Amino acid sequence: MVRSMTGFGRSKKEHDLFTITIEIKTVNHRFAEYMMRLPKQYVHFEEKVKKRLSKSIKRGRIEIFSAVTKEGDSAKDMVIDWPLLHQYYENMKKISEKYELPGLTVQDLMREEFLYIEESEVSTDEFEPLFIEAVEEACQQLVAMRMAEGEELKKDFLNLLSLLQSCVSQLKEYAPSVVLKYEERLKKKMQEYLSGELDESRIAAEAAIFADKSDINEELTRLQSHIHQFRQTLETEGSIGRKLDFLLQEMNREANTIGAKANDAHIASEVVEMKSLLEKMKEQVQNIE
Repeated sequence: MVRSMTGFGRSKKEHDLFTITIEIKTVNHRFAEYMMRLPKQYVHFEEKVKKRLSKSIKRGRIEIFSAVTKEGDSAKDMVIDWPLLHQYYENMKKISEKYELPGLTVQDLMREEFLYIEESEVSTDEFEPLFIEAVEEACQQLVAMRMAEGEELKKDFLNLLSLLQSCVSQLKEYAPSVVLKYEERLKKKMQEYLSGELDESRIAAEAAIFADKSDINEELTRLQSHIHQFRQTLETEGSIGRKLDFLLQEMNREANTIGAKANDAHIASEVVEMKSLLEKMKEQVQNIE
């Protein structure tokens, strides 16, 4: 099945202590390139995420964004800086004794310098399964989108291939007449210059040389073979983008050769049409995995 390299998937998983949001986006790229933005305390999941995604994504620039939001008071702890608090207490006690000040109270010690709120770490046993599940779900959405877009690209390719095949068929039918037309023009010119006296053997020889130089049957046969291979590849599983790109390069080469050999306005016109179709296919194939 044809797959596009463009896609997006999102998943949100909720737990009593936290909420995980995963977003995966893919765009065109020659190879598989990963860019992950995970919370620093969970960067050790990168290899597991990459390993999972590599099963479904073979090519493209893959961007993974994750956000983890802690839920409720149970996810937070109040932390006391005991060493600093002890220093403060001892110093204040000395000051109170020296200057005969009232004794310290608990309220005196409840200062922001000694107290702060710290996010409690979530157990890996609780967090990891849900995190991987969110990655799986986002990946499934992404792949579904890439497949749907790939099917649309396939339809476009098949339509363009049909038009290209039509050009090839017309040229195959038309090509033999080019030599005959050349032979007729040659006879007419020789009649004009030689006052009606024709050297049939000379005309036949010149026509044979022209026929050999302008023969495009071999190129048309190869072009038809490439079209057939392109159709077959569209039905192949796996990563097919590079093979399709190679086939397009070969088809362009054959079209250029036909254009170089063409000594006829109609053939030149068909070559322009073929190259226009191939250019459209080239733009599309850049987005195939």
